Amino acid sequence: MGLIFAELDETIVSTAMPTIIRELHGLSLYGWVAGIYMLAVTMFMPILGKLADLYGRKRVYLACMALFIGGSIVSGLAPSMTFLLLGRGIQGIGAGGLMPLALVIIGETYPLEQRAKIQSLFGPLMILPQLLGPTVGGYLVSHVSWHWVFLINIPVGLLAAAVLAMGLTETRGEGKKSIDWAGATALIAALMSLLLAPVLVDNQGYSWSSPIVLGLLAFSALMIVLLVRIEAKAKEPIIPLHLFANRNVVVLSALVFILMLGMMGSIASFPFFAQNVMGLTPTASGYMTLAFMAGAIPSSIVNGFLITKVAYRNLFIGSFVLPIIGFFLLTQIHVSTTVLFIVVSFFILGVGLGALFGGDNLIVQESVDKKDSGIALSTVQLFQSLGATIGLSVFGSLLSRHIKTGVEQLSDQLPPGTADHIETGGIPAGLSADVVEQIKTAFTHAFQNMFSISLFFVIAAFFICWFLKKEVLSKREEGTEEAAA
Repeated sequence: MGLIFAELDETIVSTAMPTIIRELHGLSLYGWVAGIYMLAVTMFMPILGKLADLYGRKRVYLACMALFIGGSIVSGLAPSMTFLLLGRGIQGIGAGGLMPLALVIIGETYPLEQRAKIQSLFGPLMILPQLLGPTVGGYLVSHVSWHWVFLINIPVGLLAAAVLAMGLTETRGEGKKSIDWAGATALIAALMSLLLAPVLVDNQGYSWSSPIVLGLLAFSALMIVLLVRIEAKAKEPIIPLHLFANRNVVVLSALVFILMLGMMGSIASFPFFAQNVMGLTPTASGYMTLAFMAGAIPSSIVNGFLITKVAYRNLFIGSFVLPIIGFFLLTQIHVSTTVLFIVVSFFILGVGLGALFGGDNLIVQESVDKKDSGIALSTVQLFQSLGATIGLSVFGSLLSRHIKTGVEQLSDQLPPGTADHIETGGIPAGLSADVVEQIKTAFTHAFQNMFSISLFFVIAAFFICWFLKKEVLSKREEGTEEAAA
């Protein structure tokens, strides 16, 4: 429940935003409502993972749930955009702990083979909120109130916290703990400046070459160098550098970063194509991606069974051929592309990525010492979140630029001011069939370019899979137990 609602808050709010903006008079801060949530999630994910390693999963998870509920109350009762942004930031900090710690707790509760089967369900479960968000948000805004987009988290969060508080027994040492405050500060500064760059590009109209954006990126690089020097000397580093000597941690971090960077933007923007070129309703276009789930869920479950019997490198290599096929098919879209063609392409993508959903967290946890499992999982999820955040921004800018270029070539056939409207709001009514067809062609070329870039990234991800260790998880665990005996 904690996982679903932490993820749901990324998407459910987008549907309610027009109503919220109208009531709170905050159009200038529109983009920051999502931006500040993702900033907080990404910045605090590794810090909370490390605190859980030091002080226990249960204590930190419940604290994160309290923050998430508190942020929901502030957001739901916000009298102004300033309070709404404050609440979203508090929510984001809490969500930054809920996501990785839920997986760590599951990982430490079950023996390996059961864990593989259970965790294979969690990957696809993380996508469910992406699909449900627009519908749930639209229903609450239409039939209840936008306030309940946030307040609905309170009863669910309290129930999840109560179940965990009563049901989870955890033993931990009570010795004095050392917290790496310098490392935490450098990490937050590095991530904030890195992630502020795409937020400014998206929401404030800056270009990637503007001095402010370049300055933020340079400052982020400087803070990363400082962070490495601090962590090399810290007694309890926020991100232990020895994690990056672990082959699987490095390979999986690179894999999820490359995948999210190359995929999220093109997949997330697909409803724009479905509505404007294929003529689908907003609801129907959003649920086209259910085909992805239809492939991902059974594939993830199957891979969860196989990962304790077959070398996981072989599973990943075999599975990652399918996203290459899926994105190659999507590069072939045209104005008359059918719903069936898109459904088949998305289904193939889902089947291929099922190996990642069913195995990456499990492999990370089995590749490091138990005392480092929280921070190791948080570190890999940090790279995943960074890839998704940067990818959404960069692909959004690329799509906008390609559409603008294509539509500008038709400007002499369009009424004044229409070109800018098309780029952001879709195709207006009243245009001739020939002009509409040309606009749809411009959209199609823009998406073909997007999917071609995604194809390049999934090919890179396929080759990264070859660097995983060629081992079976059950054998590794048995060997560890024998050595301990």
